[in-house]
Amino acid sequence: MRDNLVVVMDDIAAIKVAKDTSFALLLAGQRRGYRVFYLNEDQLFLEGGQCLASMREIRLMDDPEHWFELGEALCRPLGASDVVMMRADPPVDAGYLYATYLLDRAEAAGALVINRPQALRDFNEKLAIARFPDLIAPTLVSASAKQLKNFVAEQGKAVLKPLDGMGGRGIFLAERNDANLNVIIETLTADGQTLAMAQAFVPEITTGDKRILMVAGEPVPYLLARIPGQSDFRGNLARGGRGEGQALTPADLEIARAVGPVLKENGIAFAGLDVIGDRLTEINVTSPTCVRELDAQFGLDIAGDLFAAVDP
Repeated sequence: MRDNLVVVMDDIAAIKVAKDTSFALLLAGQRRGYRVFYLNEDQLFLEGGQCLASMREIRLMDDPEHWFELGEALCRPLGASDVVMMRADPPVDAGYLYATYLLDRAEAAGALVINRPQALRDFNEKLAIARFPDLIAPTLVSASAKQLKNFVAEQGKAVLKPLDGMGGRGIFLAERNDANLNVIIETLTADGQTLAMAQAFVPEITTGDKRILMVAGEPVPYLLARIPGQSDFRGNLARGGRGEGQALTPADLEIARAVGPVLKENGIAFAGLDVIGDRLTEINVTSPTCVRELDAQFGLDIAGDLFAAVDP
């Protein structure tokens, strides 16, 4: 077991303790005996061939009123004594990508980086499903308004979304005769300059957009079904969806067992598969969520299981 847990994430003062998976990881690391450090992605830097971090040691309390205390600032290279978790939220913009290049150097110095920096670049959370064409609904990725409109016409009803969003942001539901279809496509593609994704609408969304968590290539036996509210087709919790814990179905397990070995082979120790009905819709590798909800409902310790699997 290594000595330190270094978590790169967004502002810890702004999180919701009851739901934040990065907080669950920090807590689990503290329980396990790591020295725990916290920083934002812009506090990584490169000097020569070394990745260094300007970070703060942190103490965690599972208390929604007072959940962290920061210690003194520390600046040092990242290396063999460190487990580094890259948990900054999308978008995967230039700043995010540059941070993964710096973390390549930490990995070269012996740090265990979760998820592997190369994988964070290779597995776009929307596009990675193309590795599993038999598991997905009809899908088109294009910047062409004509192609996207034809796709919606063929499917009758489709979901359109950007390739770099999260939390349901920028997702549209359109039908073939939708008067807003042109403006939706113009908005998503920046008038034909940017790729967007269209997926056939899967009606089982009414029973939940299911999040299956994958730990070291294996599925957690329970998932969180994010069920849309009455006024929105999106199940995202950030958009008013309701979370309901469920055991994985045989179809869920089939998807997880197909995807798991590919994740493990590519150094993705922690991921979230989004499944609607029996169709894989996204593979979340940057900052998958739902740990706190599943732990609370089923008495699990998903973050603890992750550390035990990757750093025994």
